[in-house]
Amino acid sequence: MIDSSLLDKLFAALGPALEQDAPIGPLTTYRVGGTAALLVRARTVEQVQSVGQVLAGSGVPMVALGRGSNLLVADRGFQGVAILLTDELATVAIDGTNVSVGAAAALPVVARQTAAAGLTGFEWAVGVPGSIGGAVRMNAGGHGSDMAASLVSVRIVDLNSGAVQTIDAAALGLGMRHSDLGDSQIVVEAELRLDLGDKEIAENAISEIVRWRRSHQPGGANAGSVFVNPQGDAAGRLLDEAGARGLRVGTASVSEKHANFIQADDEGSAEDVRHLMIEMRRLVREKFGVELRSETHLLGFTSEEADAVGARLTASGELTT
Repeated sequence: MIDSSLLDKLFAALGPALEQDAPIGPLTTYRVGGTAALLVRARTVEQVQSVGQVLAGSGVPMVALGRGSNLLVADRGFQGVAILLTDELATVAIDGTNVSVGAAAALPVVARQTAAAGLTGFEWAVGVPGSIGGAVRMNAGGHGSDMAASLVSVRIVDLNSGAVQTIDAAALGLGMRHSDLGDSQIVVEAELRLDLGDKEIAENAISEIVRWRRSHQPGGANAGSVFVNPQGDAAGRLLDEAGARGLRVGTASVSEKHANFIQADDEGSAEDVRHLMIEMRRLVREKFGVELRSETHLLGFTSEEADAVGARLTASGELTT
């Protein structure tokens, strides 16, 4: 359990924003997985700072949940502090071609609002069910673009100290579904620069992307593309030709519509999802000699469990008992 004195300080600083043994698996798009020892529903930057200031140097693992669209939470849960950004941290402010947006803002919302303002360059984001903060962290993208194309800078809170810092996009190490942001660095705001364009053309582009996504990608409880496309190829093609389409492990199955999507059953198991990922990787490795790397981040798992699916382990470490 977390040290009682730290817990008392957190409750004093955050009050009703803090919840113990909170289900966080249902907050992800897979909708599977367990609880967090503590959940903070942070409405302001100051509340995020408070978490860092109280827990600095404690060794307690912390993570930002975003909209949970690329996250798999272990069935046994996460023995740390999960931070969910809300309210003031979801605002969108448009000034000419500059857009200031809170990290909790949903990508489709930002895409639609900027298109309605006659701005272009962010239409791709309408089909990505994540948050701005999460999109920065993994340099989310699609339809020929990504966050790096329009990101100017980010404002972050360092949970190791509670300090606030602004970082230029060029210093973030943005690559294919990757950034150099550490687990202790939580994005609270991003600055985008888009292009002036035609509102009708931008909104038509959004409608076309939505139509394409509905036609080519499954709905239901999934986290989008499971594996990163290898250089010069598509993970979906490799998985399809390796025979992964329709494969099932327990309560998790590979989509019949797209072989790089996993769908989780209602009240399913995160461990079933993980084991299905292992099997998908094995099929591609044996047929093509390619080692797929996961887009999905794992939370509450061991490093060995994450390595088995080529995934990044988010907020490694456990609370002392």
